[in-house]
Parts: sequence; C-alpha cells; structure tokens
Amino acid sequence: MNLSPGQLDILFQALGDPTRRAILQRLARGPATVTELAAPFDMA
Repeated sequence: MNLSPGQLDILFQALGDPTRRAILQRLARGPATVTELAAPFDMA
C-alpha cells in the first residue's frame, strides 16, 4: 500500500484517538452492529 504523506497524516491522526482504536480492535474480532460498537462508549 502506497500512501502519500497527507494520507498517512490522516491515518495516524485517526489511530491517535482511543475510541477509534477500540472500535478497530472490536471489529478485528469479527462483525459487529453499530449498537454493539457504541455500547462501551457514551454514544447515542
């Protein structure tokens, strides 16, 4: 995968957020509904 410096900036900025990392970790275990993904967080 070849990413431009700008694309890498966006990627690393997104991965810098703990909520986004937790969602990615959950999805790595398998499919999940939006409700399941939001459950551990204070999201509506």
